[in-house]
Amino acid sequence: MKKDITIPEVENVFLAAVQEWSDDFMEKVWYAYLVNDSDFNLDSVMVVSKAFGTIEGEMKKTSILRHAFVEVPAVSVVKIEMIEKSLLVLNNEFMVTFFIGNTLYDKKFIFKSNLINENNTEEVPILFVEGIMVK
Repeated sequence: MKKDITIPEVENVFLAAVQEWSDDFMEKVWYAYLVNDSDFNLDSVMVVSKAFGTIEGEMKKTSILRHAFVEVPAVSVVKIEMIEKSLLVLNNEFMVTFFIGNTLYDKKFIFKSNLINENNTEEVPILFVEGIMVK
C-alpha cells in the first residue's frame, strides 16, 4: 500500500530571509519570504513556523505561528513574517503546504541556527536583493 503513495517533489519553491529597514524598530530586521520561482500558481498555501534550539545549555522553543495565503502567483514572492533577532541563534523551521492543481505539495524548510547573517547572503531570485535561501 505504501508503495502506491507518491509524494511529489517540491521544485522552484523556496524560502528566503531578507534584511530590510523597519521604521517600527529603527533598524534592519530579517523577514522570511516564500519565493515561487515556478511556472505554476500555488493555491491554498499554509505556512507553519516555529523556532527551536539550545541557548546557554537550555532548550528553547517558540510558539507556533500559522499563515495562510489564498494564492501565490507564478514567479512571485510573498512576505511571511519577521524573524526576531533573538531567534537567529535558533533553528527557524517553516512547514509549507500548497496545491498545484489537484496535487498537494508539502515541504519543510529550516534556517539552521546562526545561518541568517549578513556574511551568508546571496542574490535572491525574483526579489533581486541579498538574502539567505533554503531550498
